[in-house]
Amino acid sequence: MCRNIQQLRGAVPSATDEEVRDAALQFVRKVSGFRSPSRANQAVFDRAVDEVAAATRQLLDDLVVPSSAKPIVPLQRKRAER
Repeated sequence: MCRNIQQLRGAVPSATDEEVRDAALQFVRKVSGFRSPSRANQAVFDRAVDEVAAATRQLLDDLVVPSSAKPIVPLQRKRAER
């Protein structure tokens, strides 16, 4: 669905709050069809991003990742290293 949302499970070190929020923002943008919502929709849009980010953080915190799983480096971090 959203090719720009990066896998965060297995990130070493764990996904940052910024990475989680960026993924939530991409998801809400895709689902809503708004890149930048109008003032009338801004509060609803922001609340949705916050709720998706919270659910994502809870998911990542609760997932059991096998020790044999290959660690990943989110794309944001790769870009920042350049």
